[in-house]
Amino acid sequence: MRNYIYYKTRSGKRTAESAIKVAVDMVDEGLIDKNEALLRVPADQLGQLFHPMIDPKAKVKRLGKGLGASPGAAAGKIVFTSEAAEEMVEKKEKVILVRMETSPEDIRGMNVAEGIITAKGGMTSHAAVVARAMGKPCVSGVEGLIVNSRRKTFLIRRGSK
Repeated sequence: MRNYIYYKTRSGKRTAESAIKVAVDMVDEGLIDKNEALLRVPADQLGQLFHPMIDPKAKVKRLGKGLGASPGAAAGKIVFTSEAAEEMVEKKEKVILVRMETSPEDIRGMNVAEGIITAKGGMTSHAAVVARAMGKPCVSGVEGLIVNSRRKTFLIRRGSK
């Protein structure tokens, strides 16, 4: 009986910025030519370079976990209604709209917000589709997020699904 070794490999997942750095380094080391380097950077990842990002070296505390439904990063005061978003933006404040889920009635608030966060939804949810069309960052389906817009509070339960 022969001894066999089975193994499986896959390409490492990396950001567009990392893929470019690896490709440039390989050209500099003479491992590949410039044409091959261009082919090593996935075209669908290039869009990442055109959206604001949080510095990967920044020390930030993650409050919750959700689906990155529309790329980018944003900062602002949290608001719970479209009306509040519009009022704050009139006062020159940047806002993040936080909702259980969005609906067509939230369009005006979504339009003025820097970003959108929802407790419910996925890649085809209203918040995700509209945010992508507007070029705004959106995190949807945040695990354990409970929004109380009347009290203007939110809670993120740990360990819930």
